[in-house]
Amino acid sequence: MPVVRHGISSVDAQTMRAIREALGKAPKFRFEPASRAAYDQIIAQAPAPATVTFESGEVGGVPGWWCRPAHSPDRTVVLYLHGGGYVMGSASAYRNFVGRIAEQAQATTFIADYALAPERPFPAAMNDLRALHEGLLTRGYERMALAGDSAGAGLALSFLTGKATRPDRIAGVAAMSPWIDLSLSGESMASRESDDPLLSKSALEEAATFYVGGQNSRDSLVSPLNDEISTLPPVRIHVGDAEVLLDDSLRFTRRADRAGVNCETHVWEGMIHVFPSNFAMLEAAAAAVEDIGAFLAGLLGAPRP
Repeated sequence: MPVVRHGISSVDAQTMRAIREALGKAPKFRFEPASRAAYDQIIAQAPAPATVTFESGEVGGVPGWWCRPAHSPDRTVVLYLHGGGYVMGSASAYRNFVGRIAEQAQATTFIADYALAPERPFPAAMNDLRALHEGLLTRGYERMALAGDSAGAGLALSFLTGKATRPDRIAGVAAMSPWIDLSLSGESMASRESDDPLLSKSALEEAATFYVGGQNSRDSLVSPLNDEISTLPPVRIHVGDAEVLLDDSLRFTRRADRAGVNCETHVWEGMIHVFPSNFAMLEAAAAAVEDIGAFLAGLLGAPRP
């Protein structure tokens, strides 16, 4: 199975102990509108990249933020879909984190403010993604890649298995801790429950209910583990081994391998959900972001910094 496992450095082990101690003093996130401001505040703490400029904008009627590195090829773009359980997250809060990825990839990147539940439940986010894809094609972008974390990464993979009108124009997907199975049937929901200081099965159940309501959480449009994936472009996944969503990545990787899809998954010892956002604190996070940047640059033909 194309899984690359990374050990944890002594420096990261010490840093993770401090992170866990801090998280242990706070309740786990609840996926609800009342948590949006706190979630954005945490994500926005990433340091700003030195060579990227930001500009608010709109693509296909969907608002968001452009991240523009100093040097990036024309007519290539990364579309980034943020995490937050389909309930939280914003393009503005994600600017510095995604800007760092854009800087590493040397690729113009648009962070989308796609529809959030419960105000705009499924299929609103998927419809926004279709509009974003078509809007970028209309703007003349000849080659694009998708990237995202958590729910956003799951949304990207769901889109490619069921809703992309021109999937041939998407060169690949970079996914961090993707939430792929909204039925929450993965083995790690139980085996990593005591290790995960951020997520829990009950919190994810609440988010899934907001997003799909009474609809089938095993539908391929919300859980791409349950659809044909043999036509997917290359996929790169980074996931921590101390998170309840670990099994989502491993099961997807097994299916991709059987289907002949180029999918490489990196599993990082001791790391938690969407750990690459801590690239300024963790050696593993910085390495993961660098790998994601190299992967995206390779897909788009961008020069590396």
